[in-house]
Amino acid sequence: MSIAGGYYKAVEAARRAGCDCVQLFTKNNNQWRAKPIEPEQEVQFQAALTDQGIGHPIAHDSYLINMASPDNALWKKSIDAFVIELQRAEQLGIPQVVAHPGAFTTSSESKGLQRIIRALNEVHKQTVGLSAQCLLETTAGQGSNLGWKFEHLATLLDGVRDPDRLGICFDTCHVFAAGYPMSTEKDYKATMRAFNKTVGVKKIRAFHLNDSLKPLGSRVDRHAAIGHGEMGLEPFRYLLSERRFRQVPMYLETPKGEEKGVEWDVINLQTLRKLIPG
Repeated sequence: MSIAGGYYKAVEAARRAGCDCVQLFTKNNNQWRAKPIEPEQEVQFQAALTDQGIGHPIAHDSYLINMASPDNALWKKSIDAFVIELQRAEQLGIPQVVAHPGAFTTSSESKGLQRIIRALNEVHKQTVGLSAQCLLETTAGQGSNLGWKFEHLATLLDGVRDPDRLGICFDTCHVFAAGYPMSTEKDYKATMRAFNKTVGVKKIRAFHLNDSLKPLGSRVDRHAAIGHGEMGLEPFRYLLSERRFRQVPMYLETPKGEEKGVEWDVINLQTLRKLIPG
């Protein structure tokens, strides 16, 4: 949700849409700079969460951050920026920050993964004592982005010195676009078994529920409204029927806009809730 006008505005927008939880950026996601968070903003945000009955606030980091970059200047800048992201989340009482692992650009997959491991170790070193944690997001694998193979995430978790400070955000569109089928119950179960064997489903701390505008294995990151993309409704039906994920918060990142005067966030939530078994 947008933070235009104040962080509490995102909470109010989430409640108007019928959400139970909220994701936001703590700063402009396309800028390095960030205005300091004033104490009054912290109080307003926490009060809004209580007043509106919204739980599980989560933040997403800036799209400029690339902890896999082979460019030393950008790599160091990304580390500094992500440290600030965690500090800002801590200020607002947000327990987790979702981050795309990074893109290796001109290097290689293996070198990119090692750069991310080194970056996360440095971030953890600089944020000792903070409770805010990083959630590595599954990606579609567009370009040289890492995190589209479950093995990438396993390598990162196995490589860092403090894996307990990391979790996973499972994005349905990204996983589908990366080539993991979920449209039949058999395929869905096979994909979840593969994730559990490689990474472990207990590491999933959040879900992004998004349909995919592009087909299975396209490795193109384009979100669609629930049931209006290549995935259809069935993967969401299977996911929402899983008892083991009932306590894991789920967030929409579907396109904004309206359909016949009704916001798409409202429509998507209604669609998803109809899939929850009675």
